[in-house]
Amino acid sequence: MRLIRLLVAAATVTALAACSSGGGGGVDGTPGGSGVRDPYFPKAGNGGYDVGHYDLVLDYDPGAGRLTGTATITARATQDLSAFNLDLKGLDVEKVTVEGREARFNRAGQELTVRPPDELDDGETFRVRVRYSGEPETVTDPDDSEEGWLPTDDGAVGLGEPTGSMAWFPGNHHPSDKATYDLAVTVPEDYGVVSNGQPAGETTKAGRTTYRWHTAEPMASYLATVAVGDWRISRSVTDDGLPVYTAVDPEQAGASRTVLAQIPAIMKWERDVFGPYPFSSTGAIVDRPDDAGYALETQTRPYFPGAPDTETLVHELAHQWYGDSVTPKTWRDMWLNEGFATYAEWLWTEDHGGDTAQETFDALYDGDYFDDEAANQAVWAFPPGKPSDAAHISDSPVYQRGAMVLHRIRQTVGDDAFRALLRDWAAAHRHGNADTDDFTAFVEKSAPGKDFTEIWDDWLYGDGKPERP
Repeated sequence: MRLIRLLVAAATVTALAACSSGGGGGVDGTPGGSGVRDPYFPKAGNGGYDVGHYDLVLDYDPGAGRLTGTATITARATQDLSAFNLDLKGLDVEKVTVEGREARFNRAGQELTVRPPDELDDGETFRVRVRYSGEPETVTDPDDSEEGWLPTDDGAVGLGEPTGSMAWFPGNHHPSDKATYDLAVTVPEDYGVVSNGQPAGETTKAGRTTYRWHTAEPMASYLATVAVGDWRISRSVTDDGLPVYTAVDPEQAGASRTVLAQIPAIMKWERDVFGPYPFSSTGAIVDRPDDAGYALETQTRPYFPGAPDTETLVHELAHQWYGDSVTPKTWRDMWLNEGFATYAEWLWTEDHGGDTAQETFDALYDGDYFDDEAANQAVWAFPPGKPSDAAHISDSPVYQRGAMVLHRIRQTVGDDAFRALLRDWAAAHRHGNADTDDFTAFVEKSAPGKDFTEIWDDWLYGDGKPERP
C-alpha cells in the first residue's frame, strides 16, 4: 500500500513543552511531518526520517488481552529535526528515549510526537525506544473490514493492511518506508507464536516462552504479522533449498494438508514465471475461518482464515514478488499488488489445464465470470488506476480490471515479451517501492514502438467499460 513532508503547526511545538517527562536542550531544526499525504490515508506515515530497523520485544497475556511492548527503532533523519512523529493507535506510552536519553512526547489521535533532548541533524542515524502497554485495538477500515490486533479463541493475530500495524507497535506506518525486523514475543508456554522471516530461537522460563523471529529483507509495516495460538508446525525445504515454514491451527490441519503440500510446486512455477524469489523463507499461516475475514500476503508467510484453495495460495504467494518485494509508493497504487496477483491466478490456471487467460478476460468482459450479476457489473465501477476513495482500494476493479490491464499489455507485446516484462519489473524494483507512473514508463521503455495510449486511457484510468479490443 508519499514522500511529501509537512511542517507541524506551531501549536504542536507549543504543546510539546507541556508533554510528559524528558530532558531539555535547545534545538534549531523543524518538526518532521505528521503524515506523508497519502491520497487515501493522509495521516499514515511520517516525514523527516527513514526507518532502517525495528526491534520489537512484546509480552502478551491472552487471558487479559494485555500487550506490553518495547519498540526500538533505528532510523536516519532526512532533515534537521526538532521533533518527529510515530504512528501508534491506542495503548499507553510509558517512556520514550532518543539515543538513550529521556525524551518529551505528546499523544494526539494516532500521532505520538517525540521531541528529542538534542536536535537530530540531517543524515544522522538515531535510535528511539518506546515503552508501551495496554489492550491493543481492533481497527475498522473504511471498507468495514477489521485489522490491527484481532483476538481469537486461542490467542490473537496482528494484521496490518492498510494501517492496522499501528495498533500493536509504534512506527512509520506507510508502505513507502520499509525496514528489517527482529521480533521477540513472550506468551504462556502452552501458546505458540508465528511471525515473518525465519525463527531465531525460543526459550522457556517460569511457565512462559519467548519466541524470536528475524526478517532480514526490507518489509513494509502493513505486511508484518504476529500470530499467537495453538499451531501445528511443519518445516521443509523446496527443491532449491528454500526453507518452508507452515503453521496450522489443529482444527484446519486435515483440510489444509493437500493444498499446503503444493507450496514447493507453486514456488517453482512462480520462480520460473516471476524470477528469483526475493526472500529467505516461505510458508503459510492457516488460522480458523472466523478469526479474520480475509487472506493477507503477510511477508514470507501469508495468512489464511481457514484452508485456502489452490488459486488463493497462488495469489498470496505471488504477492511476495508483487506487493511485498515491489511495494506500492501509495495506497492509490494497490492495483500493482492485486492486479498482478490476480493475473498470477489466471496464468496458473492457463498453465495447468484450465481456462486460458484470454478466456478469463472474455468471461469478465462479457459479464459471465461471477454468478451474481451485480458482481459482474462491479468490475466496471471505477478504473483500477484511481480507486474512488479509501473504502474501495480492495474492490473488484483493483483486482479483476487490474488483471485485465495486464492482459491488454500481453496482447500488445506478445507472450514472450510479456513474460520477460513480469520478471524484469520484479527485478528492477526488488525490495523497493514503485507507483503506477513508474510501471507505465517501464512498460513503454520495454516495448519501444508499441502504442499503449488506449490501454492507459481506457483500461487503466478510464471510467466505464472500454470498447472490446
